[in-house]
Amino acid sequence: MKPGIHPEYRHVVFRDRAADFAFLTRSTATSDRTVDWEDGNTYPVIDVEISSAGHPFYTGTQRVLDTAGRVERFDRRYGRRTG
Repeated sequence: MKPGIHPEYRHVVFRDRAADFAFLTRSTATSDRTVDWEDGNTYPVIDVEISSAGHPFYTGTQRVLDTAGRVERFDRRYGRRTG
């Protein structure tokens, strides 16, 4: 790697406030805010809107959309043109 052109790669805490979930990982993302982590060290913290702890796909609360019903409703409403 060329010195001086890459961002600093360091430990960062990503926090999902809605799901009350946080995890420590390494990233080049930066933040002015910090948090005291479980190991006693202080790390930069980045708040995210959604994580695997609150995402419907990963929590099993995802709803299956009835796309066939939507197409039929569209066809009834606007009519399908033939020819």
